[in-house]
Amino acid sequence: MAKVTTRLTDKEIKSAKPRDKEYYLFDGGGLRLRVKPNCSKHWLFNYYRPNSKKRANLTLGKYPDLSLAIARKQAQEAKELIVQDIDPQEDKKRKQQEHKAVYQHTFFNVSKEWFDIKQESVTPDYAVDIWRSLELHIFPYLSTIPVKDITAPLAIKLLKPIEAKGSLETVKRLTQRLNEIMDFATNYGLVNANPLTGIKAAFKKPKKENMASLKPDELPELINAIANASIKRTTRCLIEWQLHTMTRPSEAAGTRWDEIDLEAKIWTIPPARMKKGREHRIPLTSQTIALLEIMKPISKQREFVFTSDRNPLKPCNSQTANMALKRMGFAGRLVSHGLRSLASTTLNEQGFEADLIEAALAHIDGNQVRSAYNRTDYLERRIPMMIWWSGHIEEAAQGSLSVTGTKQLKVI
Repeated sequence: MAKVTTRLTDKEIKSAKPRDKEYYLFDGGGLRLRVKPNCSKHWLFNYYRPNSKKRANLTLGKYPDLSLAIARKQAQEAKELIVQDIDPQEDKKRKQQEHKAVYQHTFFNVSKEWFDIKQESVTPDYAVDIWRSLELHIFPYLSTIPVKDITAPLAIKLLKPIEAKGSLETVKRLTQRLNEIMDFATNYGLVNANPLTGIKAAFKKPKKENMASLKPDELPELINAIANASIKRTTRCLIEWQLHTMTRPSEAAGTRWDEIDLEAKIWTIPPARMKKGREHRIPLTSQTIALLEIMKPISKQREFVFTSDRNPLKPCNSQTANMALKRMGFAGRLVSHGLRSLASTTLNEQGFEADLIEAALAHIDGNQVRSAYNRTDYLERRIPMMIWWSGHIEEAAQGSLSVTGTKQLKVI
């Protein structure tokens, strides 16, 4: 005769005391309550797996959070699944995964995980640019959508209005970033494959344009404009600093006092601030040291050389020099990044070695094999070239005073 299990009561469950070892209270039909020595009580449903016919326990929940009545209801639901040859444990896992896909693995959450890794390999300014572009163009429309529901038509529809405005570079960058995020989702098993591969083919390609820059013989015009412009001294020093050092706008604007070694006459920009993530050393000339001397009374007590007007604890914006050049009348003719092209063109015309110029610009050799073996930055050999370049800038002043206070000698 089959053993008959007496059904549990709430009173019996509440009065169950812990023992040295865990034990069970049985309600019948596979439902049982596990009582642990630490006083906790958990509902379990014991059953035979439909496929293997092996015994297994399905954890239902903790008592009293899960009442006796609800535990019985969940046990009954599990039995109904077994009748359909569905394993209750596998069904529970499936539902948990579906819940994660909807509430945890949203496009925003996955993007945040991707960005936490991505920002370690790019400069802080570039990291800010990446996240802002997503906040502006992507998150308002895709943030709550599960990554598994992201499709190529959905992404293309989102980016088409941006293309229609003529912002082709923005579309290009966004397609790249969307693909990186979905590649990340694929690698972590959140989607089977990246559905956005190749979506760039759905958009017009932006025409490659060089940064607006002046010709070498227009340098005197630039120096004269800087000397006579109605701009703040910090901004004027920043533009000349960037011109002399041939650095990128963000690298120049973010110059820190602790990066400067006046005794060795070297400015060392750490990898975290460089576009290619490689330390960059720049020989300081008498003119660049003079610029630092001018900035000392303004910012030496601060972290950054070129401090922001609004918040002296922060550096100038990387666009400060660019906006000043526009106000000086160079809109369409010169952007601050173009100061590097001006320097490069001039130095090449003067016959300086290409390797020295490329090293001064912190360019990495496109030949990966050569780049791997050629680790030198030609620092010592760059010193005469940087001295010549600073002297050339001064001579281009045509009688105007540069911010360092040195009159021009002659026009080259």
